[in-house]
Amino acid sequence: MEEDYVMIPGTGTKKIIRDVKKEIETAFLDYSMSVIVSRALPDVRDGLKPVHRRILYTMHERGNDPSHAYRKSADTVGAVLGSYHPHGDASVYDAMVRLAQDFSLRYPLVDGQGNFGSVDGDPAAAYRYTEARMSKMAVEMLTDIDKDTVNWDPNFDETKKEPSVLPSRFPNLLVNGSQGIAVGMATNIPPHNLGEVIDGCVAYIENPDIDLAGLMEHIKGPDFPTAGIIMGRSGIRAAYATGRGKITLRGRATIEEKKNGRYQIVVTEIPYMVNKARLIESIAELVKNKRIEGITDLNDETNRKGMRIVIDVRKEANPQVVLNQLYQYTQLQDTVGVIMIAIDHKVPRVLTLKQMIQKYVEFQDEVIRRRTQYDLRKAEERAHILEGLKKATDIVDELIATIRSCKGGMAEAKAAIMEKFGFDDPQADAIVKLQLGRLAGLEILKIEEELSTLRAKIEDWKDILAHDSRVLAIVKDELLDIKRRFADDRRTEIQSVSGEVDIEDLIPEEQCVYTLTEAGYIKRQPKATYQAQHRGGRGIAGMTRKEEDIVKELFVGSTHDHILFVTNRGRVFRLKGYTIAEGSRTSKGTNIINLLPLAEGEKVTNMLRQNTEEAGEGGFVTMVTKQGLIKRTPLAQYANIRKNGLIGIALNEGDALAWTRLTTGSDMLIVATRNGQAIRFAESDARPMGRGGHGVRAIRLAEGDEVVGVCICRPSGTVLTVTEQGKGRRSEIESYRVTARGGKGIRNYDSAKDKVAGVKIVDETDDVLLSSQEGIIIRMHAADITVQSRYGSGVRVMRLGETDKVMVVARTDHDDEAETVKPEVEAGDDAEPTAEQLAALEAADAAAAAEAPAQDDPTDEE
Repeated sequence: MEEDYVMIPGTGTKKIIRDVKKEIETAFLDYSMSVIVSRALPDVRDGLKPVHRRILYTMHERGNDPSHAYRKSADTVGAVLGSYHPHGDASVYDAMVRLAQDFSLRYPLVDGQGNFGSVDGDPAAAYRYTEARMSKMAVEMLTDIDKDTVNWDPNFDETKKEPSVLPSRFPNLLVNGSQGIAVGMATNIPPHNLGEVIDGCVAYIENPDIDLAGLMEHIKGPDFPTAGIIMGRSGIRAAYATGRGKITLRGRATIEEKKNGRYQIVVTEIPYMVNKARLIESIAELVKNKRIEGITDLNDETNRKGMRIVIDVRKEANPQVVLNQLYQYTQLQDTVGVIMIAIDHKVPRVLTLKQMIQKYVEFQDEVIRRRTQYDLRKAEERAHILEGLKKATDIVDELIATIRSCKGGMAEAKAAIMEKFGFDDPQADAIVKLQLGRLAGLEILKIEEELSTLRAKIEDWKDILAHDSRVLAIVKDELLDIKRRFADDRRTEIQSVSGEVDIEDLIPEEQCVYTLTEAGYIKRQPKATYQAQHRGGRGIAGMTRKEEDIVKELFVGSTHDHILFVTNRGRVFRLKGYTIAEGSRTSKGTNIINLLPLAEGEKVTNMLRQNTEEAGEGGFVTMVTKQGLIKRTPLAQYANIRKNGLIGIALNEGDALAWTRLTTGSDMLIVATRNGQAIRFAESDARPMGRGGHGVRAIRLAEGDEVVGVCICRPSGTVLTVTEQGKGRRSEIESYRVTARGGKGIRNYDSAKDKVAGVKIVDETDDVLLSSQEGIIIRMHAADITVQSRYGSGVRVMRLGETDKVMVVARTDHDDEAETVKPEVEAGDDAEPTAEQLAALEAADAAAAAEAPAQDDPTDEE
């Protein structure tokens, strides 16, 4: 573009005339592009900004690696400034510090010694005090850099060359992420798990047409160095699909009960890049300003073992409400805005997950090709020289004579043998420098062997360059080797959030065992955890419990089922099965107050699987209390259960729920008591009523007795009765005659021998799960349990310790692969009453039932 100018009189110089607007536009554009490309944004290939790349290359160049001792950080900073980075020392040292922080990078690239800052926001010590060297992961960033695998640029004063990108043998951009603010744009790429990202790259190599869902089978989501919990997957999917998204990240906080009955909130993980000290200050400020009420004390108990922030909750306050307020008002729950912008061929681009992986794989393809070409070229050069040496050994006498005839120096000798024997310059140079010792027979053999090996390698390298599939196979193998050496477990949990769009499509459906303890700890485990045991065995430990805690609810359901929770105050809550955290076989689980907004003193007494396919929209929620009341409410009244729950039943003082299930409206029920009584009646005998009703009499109880189980009768089923001392038997349903509800019932078990722990309807296709007070869980085939009359004492189904007793009886699907052996029947187990005794017992049952006709209590009214 031609510029206007005027000559300045008497000076011989000219003055350029420029429009101010154009000048500012040009200058700002040049500045912004310099910031974008050369300072603030990472390269899509190695995931590094120029300053990071220069730090690592300087360390590599100076041998500052894990095989050597640490060096002063000031030494490295000075070398970077002097050779490659024409900026202030703070910019280099701050970048170097971040590369060394294990709470900033998922896989640190600098191994620091000394104070490199803390999660509280404490600054690093001055660079004259700290020491550093490359980490083992950083070495993999520079592997084969000396084999012409990358391009080189002149440094700022053109006295040296620096790499334009590092070979980066792992996908660093995704693995460690990046943050940067440029001019007019910013990037925020979260870190990921190395093993998952490599699995995603391998999946792309094997199938370049793979879609996002296929990639997300391997790359679940970000994996932050400070762990935490990602709430939901919709933000992850948006970020991976478009390059932009918002992820809700929570710190890990649990509600724990102290010995004095009060609760405390314990925070063991905080969101990524959140300053812990400021978080604690903000909580204290909110308490001071009374925006959050119910907190009595706040302590930071963090030590070398890990992070621990303890928040004491006032006795009358609801700890779940306090925790929700902390999530709402503080950075204990934070939003991570994902903007996946990186430099691609010197142009900033917003990239999707697949594009990032594609760019990295293409770069590694180029690196492998350039390395192979380099190795091939060097091998061909060496083979050419060896061929000359081999030829020279065959005519060594003539060569020596020719060289000796030369009166000048080495140059004349080289020229003579090139002219006489046809060697080229590299070969002639090697020959004239050949030591006489290399002419020994063994040394000549070594030359021939080396030549043979090189020729094989040359053919292999040529084959690699000729076939794309071989190049990609090498990329895949080297990635998997990195995974084998450096991959670790995921730290950040991805928690499902009910109600998210297409969330269930991302959750695998599997059958799980759900358990709830008396103290309110809940968990789910894959059903395969409990393999069938021999009947009468001790079983396996089901969970690690707090002292005096027992399992009270246990059933099998799908991760996609709705789980209904009924509390001692008659409220009903609902969660999806997958929102309940999976635990190990011996783990305690999660306290239910972390999942449900329970009031002070409120506890979950029943949980059940909502199977709409069986119950149907016309079904009922049927509840039976320990005091023997039954209430049926149409399922339609529970169609929209609010987050704060719904009233399910009005309980009388001192009463509690013993059983809650979904029924069809035409079921036949058997209600059993702890003292061995049972009553069978039609569900329809109890009229339907609203959610706020008390219920009507199901069975009239004797003093000190209570309901321990209720069964829904089904064809081909038998009534399984299990006692507290581990005896069990099956009886025919028909032996429990149908009566009107409200009576005393008939005998189910002799209470003088043992108390009843639970009853279930089972058939030949079922297995049974038993849980004891001490947390032992055992599984057996129902078909192995003896069928006896209602007056039989049963067989030994579970061996217990002296103070242990059976607490929970649950039914699950039969396992055909499990083998069981029948135990030896204990003395008296197979004894049945004689015909005369049976007649007398049945007559006594009939007389007792006649003395107490069915009737309703005044509590029947709604």
